[in-house]
Amino acid sequence: MAGIVPEQWSAAENGNANVTSKGSSRELRHGRTAHNMSSSSLRKKSDLRVIQKVPYKGLKDFLTNLQEVILGTKLAILFPAIPVAIIGTYCGFSQPWIFGLSLLGLTPLAERVSFLTEQLAFYTGPTLGGLLNATCGNATELIIAILALTNNKVAVVKYSLLGSILSNLLLVLGTSLLCGGIANIRREQRFDRKQADVNFFLLLMGLLCHLLPLLFGYVGNKETSDALISSMQLNLSRASSIVMLIGYIAYLVFQLWTHRQLFDAQDQEDAYDDNVEDEETPVISFWSGFAWLVGMTLVIALLSEYVVATIEDASDSWGLSVSFISIILLPIVGNAAEHAGAIIFAFKNKLDISLGVALGSATQIGLFVVPLTIIVAWIIGIDMDLNFNLLETGSLALSIIITAFTLQDGTSHYMKGLVLLLCYFIIAICFFVDKIPQKQPNAIHMGIQPMNNIITWGRGVFSS
Repeated sequence: MAGIVPEQWSAAENGNANVTSKGSSRELRHGRTAHNMSSSSLRKKSDLRVIQKVPYKGLKDFLTNLQEVILGTKLAILFPAIPVAIIGTYCGFSQPWIFGLSLLGLTPLAERVSFLTEQLAFYTGPTLGGLLNATCGNATELIIAILALTNNKVAVVKYSLLGSILSNLLLVLGTSLLCGGIANIRREQRFDRKQADVNFFLLLMGLLCHLLPLLFGYVGNKETSDALISSMQLNLSRASSIVMLIGYIAYLVFQLWTHRQLFDAQDQEDAYDDNVEDEETPVISFWSGFAWLVGMTLVIALLSEYVVATIEDASDSWGLSVSFISIILLPIVGNAAEHAGAIIFAFKNKLDISLGVALGSATQIGLFVVPLTIIVAWIIGIDMDLNFNLLETGSLALSIIITAFTLQDGTSHYMKGLVLLLCYFIIAICFFVDKIPQKQPNAIHMGIQPMNNIITWGRGVFSS
């Protein structure tokens, strides 16, 4: 086996598609990405023998959909948290409890959205399916960000998006490399650097767009008013967001059309004799998948409103700052399914899939979700810029640089994963002890603005 690995590595470096022709052909047909393959590791095969005996076709189809969509995941045990959270808002549950239940409910929903987009990709074709996968890959973070914006909680938006990037670069990738290195301690782990290089180029471009508005605050003199500096930062951020979205569109074209072979999840057999491609045909119809996707998106929006509305009370009750909850807890729970899948594939020595999940999610957040929230804030009349403050921007910059150096040689071992994980713990401790009120006018002052009771869904779940 040791002699096979360098051969595959050499072929990957030279862009030889023959090594993974079997896997690539399947990817091209169905448009599956590393995100989908990661989430598929948490799915379980449905037993439809009893349902097939139901005489009524309509009822049989409904029960089949229920079995595949609700019970077809190992995270199905968390679904009861959703109705409990909804009922709790009307029965007077404390808001920290609603916050915690809403976070638990979002975990299986995020994985199911990935499953449904994959099912739709069977009918839409590989290109449109890949575009759908790329768009819905971080739907939970996008919905939370937009709902927080409508409640003028700019700090929560910035914190949660920053936390998503940090968790993907350090926590997910670090844990994957650590577990994969330990599980394959006697085997050399290699991966294709080309995909990682593209993601880091884009992340560094996004970092530049964050740094320039921040530096505006240090280039003014005594005669420069704060209002002028804020106006410069805001205008630059809006222009930079448009450029970032153009860069993301170019990235999608690069990923889905011109250089698709660099991003197709590989399907080669390994020492575990495991084939990650378990599904060759869709298990639900197109319109059923579309209806389930719309319904689950609405439920995600509802739970996201609960999270946004109760985060400050949870902060006061648990003794944790809003920055720590938003940067550390929200991303971990919101992406738990993808994170677990990335780690599982690292155990199986499929690092290309693990890297595709971690780096792909970080790039999508940094180049799509962040600038999109800036544009949305601009449209609804809220001043939000790309200045994430010195501490937050510094953490982002160092995380990108450390991760880039870690992956520069195309090889991996458990020490690299351990260092990334320790860096994440250091950043988490930093925001855990950070109690400094934010200087931004739209930022949340920790512990000063307690939330009132949650208003019903019909009126919007916002603070009074």
